[in-house]
Amino acid sequence: MAAVSTSLDERARSIFDDIGYTVSRTDDGLRAAHKWREVGVTVLEDDITIPDSGEMHCFVTSAARAPDLGDRLRRMDVTYDWAVVGVREDGDYDVVRE
Repeated sequence: MAAVSTSLDERARSIFDDIGYTVSRTDDGLRAAHKWREVGVTVLEDDITIPDSGEMHCFVTSAARAPDLGDRLRRMDVTYDWAVVGVREDGDYDVVRE
């Protein structure tokens, strides 16, 4: 389990690595790949533009911000599958998905 001081970027990498994804850095975030599935991963420590296209996307943020981000994505009615990972202070996480 990650320590509280672990950055969200490091925690995002660790979460996807732990569930068997290969994680690489891209120009606009992270890309997690496993078998046929590729997921764009955006770490939200500050306000960032939410992609308006893609196939699968995961947003990693603090647990306190996760519900609001999920609500924002629902209101935007994006066309891709998405999930929000809310990292708690103890380093564990919860997943909100559409």
